[in-house]
Amino acid sequence: MVKVKVINEKSNSIQILFVDADRSLLSGIRRSLMSDTPKMAIDTVRFELGLVEEDGEIWESNGPLPDETIAQRLAMIPIVTRHDDFYFQNECPSCKDLVDDQRGCPQCSVIYACKVFGTEEGKIITAGDMKPMGDDSLSIIDEFKDIPLTKLFKGQMLEFFATAIMGRGREHAKWSPVCGVSFTSRKIGVINNKTKAKILWDLNLKITSKDFKAGKLEDFEKVYQLERELNHVGEGTEEMKEFKDAITIEDVPGEYILSFETDGSMPPQVAFEKATQELAGRFKLMSEDFATSLII
Repeated sequence: MVKVKVINEKSNSIQILFVDADRSLLSGIRRSLMSDTPKMAIDTVRFELGLVEEDGEIWESNGPLPDETIAQRLAMIPIVTRHDDFYFQNECPSCKDLVDDQRGCPQCSVIYACKVFGTEEGKIITAGDMKPMGDDSLSIIDEFKDIPLTKLFKGQMLEFFATAIMGRGREHAKWSPVCGVSFTSRKIGVINNKTKAKILWDLNLKITSKDFKAGKLEDFEKVYQLERELNHVGEGTEEMKEFKDAITIEDVPGEYILSFETDGSMPPQVAFEKATQELAGRFKLMSEDFATSLII
């Protein structure tokens, strides 16, 4: 049975160790993370065009960037994703029986409003200028509020209503919540010749003989550091001839490390859980179809 353990996690990144697994499983999870994990993203934008009188001045919606460019930037802004609070529009109890153009309710969409004016010296309009209509907890996350949309000068304004809905990465990249998804075999350092290994220790680098237990180095971070330090006695160095394979990096059979980052729309563990649920659901459907075909 496959065992899973989180070995390193930060706010938007994670490393997960798999034991008794194989490459096909890791490959399936990787694809599911990128293509199947549900995520909220802005899908449609309605720009308000024309002239507006504000404080005795006339403002026109004629910024320097085309509406299409701003819409593309809006689509890539990470939107807070709460899977328990929102449905896909084609599964929403209130909207699933409606045509696409009429779908959209508080159960399956979030509308962000923005109305900003330029200044004499120029004002950078950012994602933080967007405000959710309704639940303030769906506001753009603080670390992403500085994402620039455009720059407006005096006499210029920008007003729009952007609608975010749930989707999957296989439909469009804006619905993919992860990046840098990769997996590799778990590696350990092995001392094959203690005498010649001293050549590396004499260089006074970070990894020392004390880091090895019974001739093996298993700490994930230290193994990564050791890989880099072995370059000092590797190919192209004077020490290579004598050092040879005194210390080697070896793969651990059946053990892999999965690494990825999220765009901030959800915690890494949530992305992983949703990806594995989606993958398990697909295999369940395949099993049911297979069973049906056998009965026929």
